Amino acid sequence: MTHTSAHTAHDHANGPSPHEPDADDMADFLDLEADVLAGHLASVTAWLPVATDPHHVVDLGCGTGAGTFALLTRFPRATVTAVDASAPHLRRLRARAEADRVADRVRTVRADLDADWPGLGRPELVWASASLHHVADPDRTLSTVHDLLAPGGLFALVEIDSFPRLLPEDAPGDRPGLEERCHAAVAQRRAEHMPHLGADWGPRLTAAGFTVEGGRTMAVHVGSSGNEAVGPYALSVLGRLRDSAADALEAEDVAALDRLLDTTGPHSVLRRGDLAVRTTRTVWAARRT
Repeated sequence: MTHTSAHTAHDHANGPSPHEPDADDMADFLDLEADVLAGHLASVTAWLPVATDPHHVVDLGCGTGAGTFALLTRFPRATVTAVDASAPHLRRLRARAEADRVADRVRTVRADLDADWPGLGRPELVWASASLHHVADPDRTLSTVHDLLAPGGLFALVEIDSFPRLLPEDAPGDRPGLEERCHAAVAQRRAEHMPHLGADWGPRLTAAGFTVEGGRTMAVHVGSSGNEAVGPYALSVLGRLRDSAADALEAEDVAALDRLLDTTGPHSVLRRGDLAVRTTRTVWAARRT
């Protein structure tokens, strides 16, 4: 979910790529990810220390709406203002809102998280999931969120600690450890592109004037046997990882990746029954006091 949409497919999943996918491709990826992580998002929203349900929620870096729709479910009387820099992502979000008959509870605002955010009102809850590690100046952004919130309002910050792993460590059989070598090949570029990935946001939240009321690190483990989206999601993630890492990998590793990505071949990732999306995410709940 451009870079400043704070939720792009390449940045969110695998770092920079030699070429940019089209907007529909990125939106499809984010929708797949939403299907995979639906249970995780529900558990995060259920954990939030909210004494009184908010009437107005802002979702910063909403992508195609994974967080938006989780929040609409968690808070059935709330309206959500969904903010993103990508017009195609916002169109996809609005289309789903109409299909789900909740369009009257959703407003979309196109805005760059590194610029001004016009007309967001005074929400009681601001949500930012896997978006703030993309911003250029996190301290400025946190101060803006603090000033945006209603007094006593809550900021829910969800961040990825690492990029997802999908294959067993000994896979594939002819090139065990392939996935880790791919991630290692792009680690430096990721660090340059996303220097705030994996940061401890607690001290920054305190410095911005928040009172941190809670934090929780949650392990995500979604197997392919329980979720039909895992296979297509793995295909998309590994394809993006190949785009990013191919120039730094041995030829044998690139060939092994190509066999996994060949949907018609016997080694296709879609034929594997041992896939699982494995990652961790940390949640901070911070109050404007």
